[in-house]
Amino acid sequence: MTVLAAALASVFPASAQQGTTKADPQPAGDQKMQKVEVRGTADSYDARRDDTATKIVVTQEEIAKYGDTSVVDVMKRVPGITVSSPNGRGGEIRMRGLGAGYTQILINGERAPAGFSIDSLSPDVIERIEVLRAASAEFSTQSVAGTVNIVLKKVVRAGQREFKIGARTGSGFNGPTASLQLSDKLGKMSYSVAASVMAEQFSRDVLSDENAFDAAGVPVQMRDIAGAEDGRLKLFNLAPRLNWALDNGDSLTSQSFVNSARFRLHNRQVTTTTLGAPAPYPVLDSSVRSDNDVVRTEVNWVHKMADGAKLDVKASLIGGWNTTDNRRWTPAGSPRAVDNLVHLEADEQGATTVGKYSKTIMQGHQLGMGWDGGYSVRNDSREEFEAGERVFPALPKGEESTSRVARLALYAQDEWSLTQRLSVYLGARWEGIRTTTEGNTFDTGRSRSNVWSPVLQTLWKIPDTKGDQIRFAVTRTYKAPSFQQLIPRRQTAIDNRSTDPDFAGNPDLQPELALGFDASYEHYWAEGALFSISGSMRRIDGYTRSQVFFDGARWVAMPMNAGEATTRGLELETKFPLKALIKDAPAIDLRASVSANWSRVDGVPGPDNRIDGQTPLSSTLGVDYKTGKLTMGGSFVWKEGGLVRISERQTSTLQTRRDLEATALYKFNPQQQLRVALSNLLGQDFVNRNSFLEEGRGLVVRETRFKAGPSVRATFEQKF
Repeated sequence: MTVLAAALASVFPASAQQGTTKADPQPAGDQKMQKVEVRGTADSYDARRDDTATKIVVTQEEIAKYGDTSVVDVMKRVPGITVSSPNGRGGEIRMRGLGAGYTQILINGERAPAGFSIDSLSPDVIERIEVLRAASAEFSTQSVAGTVNIVLKKVVRAGQREFKIGARTGSGFNGPTASLQLSDKLGKMSYSVAASVMAEQFSRDVLSDENAFDAAGVPVQMRDIAGAEDGRLKLFNLAPRLNWALDNGDSLTSQSFVNSARFRLHNRQVTTTTLGAPAPYPVLDSSVRSDNDVVRTEVNWVHKMADGAKLDVKASLIGGWNTTDNRRWTPAGSPRAVDNLVHLEADEQGATTVGKYSKTIMQGHQLGMGWDGGYSVRNDSREEFEAGERVFPALPKGEESTSRVARLALYAQDEWSLTQRLSVYLGARWEGIRTTTEGNTFDTGRSRSNVWSPVLQTLWKIPDTKGDQIRFAVTRTYKAPSFQQLIPRRQTAIDNRSTDPDFAGNPDLQPELALGFDASYEHYWAEGALFSISGSMRRIDGYTRSQVFFDGARWVAMPMNAGEATTRGLELETKFPLKALIKDAPAIDLRASVSANWSRVDGVPGPDNRIDGQTPLSSTLGVDYKTGKLTMGGSFVWKEGGLVRISERQTSTLQTRRDLEATALYKFNPQQQLRVALSNLLGQDFVNRNSFLEEGRGLVVRETRFKAGPSVRATFEQKF
C-alpha cells in the first residue's frame, strides 16, 4: 500500500531543487540557448521511507544476490525475519519470532492453497518481496505478526533473455539447478515467462537419544537411536504473464503460476537400549513419498476513470493436489512385526475475486475501497493398511472428508497527507469466514467467524531535520483455525507415546484475536544510509495451543483455545555505504539488525511460558564489496535458543544457530557472469529437544540431531 500521490507531491519539488543541474558554459555574446538537465523525480521515491504504511521491499537484485534456490533461504537475511527449520530442509518464515500461522504469507496478495510449501518456490520467478510489519485494510488481517507478500515476475523488459544453470553440493547432498527468463514487447502486447527447475539427492545421519528419569532424577531408561536417511527432491516453477495496453488507457493482464514438487525419503532407525525396557521396534524403516502440484491463474483489469479515479479488478482460479504415502515397517524376523502404510490424498479448488476503487478527493486524500471474496472446496481421504490389509474394512475408500470455505471481506481506507510532513492512514476491514466440514467418520461441523479490523498508521517527518521520522500504528488482527485444526478425525502414531502422540482436530476451535501497537523511529542520514529502532506489542485473546493428554487408551494432541498471550518486540536496524562515514572509502556496503522478542502465555505456568517456537533473540550482519568486475559479500545470522514451556507437562528447547554465508559474483561481460555462494560455513547440525512429564515413566527427554555441513552453489548466468 502506498501514499504515492501525496509522496510524489512532496518529493518531486524537493528533488527538482536538489537534482543535478548541468549548464554548458558559453562565451560572452553567444546567443545559443543554455542547455539545462534536471535529474531526480521518480528515482528518489522510496517505498520504505515515503509510504505511510510501514513496508520493507526486497528487490530482485537482493533476492538473486546469494544464488538461493528457495525463497525461504532469501528471507533469513531480511531484518526482523527468522526462519525455523527443524531438520535443515525448508523452513517456516517468522516475523517477530512467531510462526504457526501468525505470520501471513501471500503470493500476489492472496493466500496459497493448503498444502503448498513455500520453500518449493524458486527465487527466479519472484520480482520482489514486501514485508508489512503492521496490518493494512487492503490485505487480509490474518496477520498477527505481520505479512510477507511475494510478488511474482511482473516487469516486462523488451528483448530480455536470460538463462541460468548451476549446481549445488554439500555434506551429503548434490544436484543441478536451471532457470529461464524471457520477456518482450509486441506493439500493445507484452509478455514474460519465468521458469526454474531443481533436482537434489541427499543422504545423512540422524542421531537421537531418549532418556527417562524418575521423580528423584535417577535414570530409568536410556536409548540411543542411530538413523540413516536418503532421498531426492525435484521442483519445477513456471510463471507466464501477458499484458495488453487497451486503446482507452485501460490494461488487461493474465498471469499464471505452476508449481510442482516431488519428494522421496527413506530412513532406517536402529535403537540400542542400555537401561530399561527394550524399544518396541529395535529396527524400524520408514519412507515418505509425496507429490504436490499447484496451478493458479488470474486475470487483472485496470480501468482508468474520469478525475483520476481507477478501478482495479482481479479474478483468480486456483487448484492444488497432494498425494502422500507414509510407510513404516520392520525387517523380517523382528520380535514385534509392523508393516503400516497410510495413504493420503487431498485436492483443493477455488475461485477468488478482488477489487479496488481508488480516487484522490479533496486536498491530499487518497480514498480506496474494495472487496476480497473467495470460495474453495477441499477433499481429503485417508487410507490405512497393515500388512496389506485395510485397518478399517468398513470404509472401502478410507476416511473421507470435505471442507468448504466461503469468505468475504469489505474494506475502506483513506491515505491523508495533512501536510508535507504528516500523513495518516485510516482503514477498516470486515472479514467473514464460513467453514463447513463433513466426513464419513465424524459429524458435520460448522465454524463461523466475523472479524472487524480497524487500522491506524501515521508517518511524521520531524521538522528541521533532513531524514528523521516517526511511525505509529494501531491494528486489530486475527488468526483463523486451519482445516487440519478443525477436522476431528484422528491421525494415529504407530509408536504412540507422549513425545509422539496421535493428533485430532477440534471443530469448536475459535479464531485468535489480537490488538497490536507498533512504533518506530527512522533516521536517513546519507544516500542509502538508514538507522531505525522499532517496538511492538500484541495482546492475543483465545490463544490456541496444542495440549497432550491420555484419553485412557492412547496419547492425543489436540489444539484448544487456552486463555490469553502477550508478545512484545524490539528491533534495531542499520545499513549504509562505508563512504557515508569515510569519504574515500572503497565500495563497501554494511548492514546489521537485532531483534528481541518476549512473550507470555497466561494459561501456562512460568517460567519460560513463551509462545511455542518464538525466537527470543536474533541478529544479522552483512557486508558487500564491489571492485571492477567482482562483487563479494558475506552474511552472518545468529538465532538464540532457549527453553519453552508449552504446557504444565511439556517443554521444548530451541537450538541456538549460527549461519555464516559468503558469495562472489564475477561479470565476464554484460552478458555473462558467474555466481558462487557458500552456506553453513560453520558446519552446524540441526538439533531438536523436547521433554514430557509422563505418568509411569517420569520425565521423558528426547533429542534428535540432523547432521549437516558446509555447502557450495555455483551458477552461470547468460543473457542473450
